[in-house]
Amino acid sequence: MDLTQGNLKKIYFNYLLASFGSTLISMIYGIVDMAMVGWYEGPNATAALACFSPIWNIVFAIGLLTGIGGAVLYGNALGKGEREKANGYYTLSLLLTAGIILIVWLALIFFDAPILRLFGADDVLLPYAQRYLFPLKFCLPVFTVNNFLSCFLRNDNSPRLSTASVLAGGVFNIFGDWFFVFALDMGAMGAGIATGIGAFITLFVLLSHFFSKKNTLKLNFRFHFGKDTLHILSTGFSSFFVDVAMGIFTILANNQIMRYLGAEELSIFAVIIQLFTFVQCCAYSVGQAAQPIMSINFGSGRGDRVRECLKYGIFSAALFGIFWTVLSMAIPNAFVSIFMKPTEEILSKAPFAIRIYATSFLFLSLNVASTYYFQSVLKKTDSFLVSVLRGIFINGILIYALPAIFKSGTLIWFVMPITETITLVYVVVRIIMVNFDEKLATQSLSSRK
Repeated sequence: MDLTQGNLKKIYFNYLLASFGSTLISMIYGIVDMAMVGWYEGPNATAALACFSPIWNIVFAIGLLTGIGGAVLYGNALGKGEREKANGYYTLSLLLTAGIILIVWLALIFFDAPILRLFGADDVLLPYAQRYLFPLKFCLPVFTVNNFLSCFLRNDNSPRLSTASVLAGGVFNIFGDWFFVFALDMGAMGAGIATGIGAFITLFVLLSHFFSKKNTLKLNFRFHFGKDTLHILSTGFSSFFVDVAMGIFTILANNQIMRYLGAEELSIFAVIIQLFTFVQCCAYSVGQAAQPIMSINFGSGRGDRVRECLKYGIFSAALFGIFWTVLSMAIPNAFVSIFMKPTEEILSKAPFAIRIYATSFLFLSLNVASTYYFQSVLKKTDSFLVSVLRGIFINGILIYALPAIFKSGTLIWFVMPITETITLVYVVVRIIMVNFDEKLATQSLSSRK
């Protein structure tokens, strides 16, 4: 499939379908775990997995930091016909992934209790979270490697294999969760075991790419370690920060909710996190579908195809945002019932919280997907600012300011709608300005020819 010459609309939507399938099944890991554990052990277990959620954000984000960072540069180098340089970016990205996840892995092995308490777990919730974490301690790096490889396989013209790999692991996780949690009566620990096995299945399918004729990814150690490391990390930082910032915000929100509202509201927030993850993964699918196309065409000087791909991305992001906002508004308690056996009090409180929070979904998809666009055209500052604004700066201030100023914990639910709205203004302005700049650059290039 020639990304610089083929029918762009067909290419984009083929990539979107593959990317959407991959991200959809990927998020099923956490969703099925929370649902199974919540139904087996009750709302406290659901709240405990909300405290575990930032760990998932960190583990997956590392794969995006080096995966997207390296893949964007890989795609740009391919667009310029520099395959050896492209494989240098791949090799260095792989080494960086291994080094970073090793540090995180050791921290979680030896300091699990302090980390979980930092993330919001109290004496009641901590045992649930630790039981879930125990089997995952043996395989956490696999999740990062899977995310990393998926990024490069999409850029190596194998988006469907990336989807198939996550589908295989996700399907096992669904049935494995039921078997270990309920049939073997293992509760939260059983969910962790099923998720770990599913991750290994995904890895084995991804590795099959390297034995196929399609594979062009080769180890090449001819790179400038310092300069290229900085280039990879700075390019991938925005994608990394989107996930990490979600984890940081979850930690802040967990603690604020426990301070102002209590454990029942935290269990509602755990449901909201899963909804938020659904929408964010849809946004990932838009960005990850467009990124290889944009990166290679930008490297080839095809600004017209970059802009056309952007148009399809905006359309897709808008559809996803409208869909999830309407669905969340219409059936909030249906989502609550998926993830736990709710009490009457939870069912009475949840609709207000979910409906208010869901208004943020309308703009979330475009805001997140825009970071991939800015990365692909090497506007790293814009990508960084979008990630920071919506990820920690605006919402980090509001999560403390709103309940303190107005003496009401319920205002916590308004934090993300306000944040996404403000961020959208910046995104729209910068997309218009960047496209105008690119258009001028393309015209200038054409006139010289």
